[in-house]
Amino acid sequence: MAEEPSKGGRHLERKLTLSFAALGYITDTAQKLGLLPPPPLPLSSDEWERVKQRSLLQGDSMQPCPICKEEFELHPQACLQAFEKFTNKKTCPLCRKNQYQTRVIHDGARLFRVKCATRVQAYWRGYIVRKWYRNLRKIVPPTDAKLRRKFFEEKFTEISHRLLCSYNTNIDELFSEIDLCLAVNRSILQQLDERCGHEITEEDWEKIQVQAAHREIYECSICLTPLSFHGDCRQAAVGTSGQWPRETVLLSCAHLFHHACLLALEEFSLGDNAPFHACPLCRSCYQKKILKC
Repeated sequence: MAEEPSKGGRHLERKLTLSFAALGYITDTAQKLGLLPPPPLPLSSDEWERVKQRSLLQGDSMQPCPICKEEFELHPQACLQAFEKFTNKKTCPLCRKNQYQTRVIHDGARLFRVKCATRVQAYWRGYIVRKWYRNLRKIVPPTDAKLRRKFFEEKFTEISHRLLCSYNTNIDELFSEIDLCLAVNRSILQQLDERCGHEITEEDWEKIQVQAAHREIYECSICLTPLSFHGDCRQAAVGTSGQWPRETVLLSCAHLFHHACLLALEEFSLGDNAPFHACPLCRSCYQKKILKC
């Protein structure tokens, strides 16, 4: 923030203003009395035209303003008025001539328009040439080996990127589908575990055995040979020189098979990737119990 002038400074400024005013009054009075030469007459149109032609030959309008060192733009210049107000006299800041005359010309504004148009055209032409050169570099490979290799690497990268963008890679949808499949698999495994995972008690096995007896199953459905029960074991052993018959196994679905046949079937079906073995008759998961002779 600018400091306010002191009382002494204001008094000195007032004295200087009064002195310049008195000097101007004395000069006007001396000129009227013929003691000093009168001020020059206003220039005619021809004289102004000669002055303008000399200014054009010197290129004054193309140079910046001698006071502010800026270009003569389109808006009116107020530097000369500010200089006259600051010096409190009419003296040229270059040649120090007193009592000069002024006239507004528009050569500087015209030259400034031409310069701006030239600058805009230069920027636009530069943009067009740079764009054309970038497209040319994308089409024509360079001759240098390293640059040529880099050129084709960028080409292959661009082609691969376009191919990847052409495919619909919705990662969120893929993850949602995976989660749904996992939930369905867990539900199926849970249902199988509820059906086949719990242990069957002895009372339940007795009920299943009674149910199997009501079905009157007398042969193995795998090998199609007769099954051996409690009463048949000893008779078969006596009749075959002490060779015991094959063991019979009871499934939780109330079906009967030879134990060896069922084991062979289970080993044969290991490649099915099933979490549980299925009964060869009803296709349900089962638990088994070997019937003792």
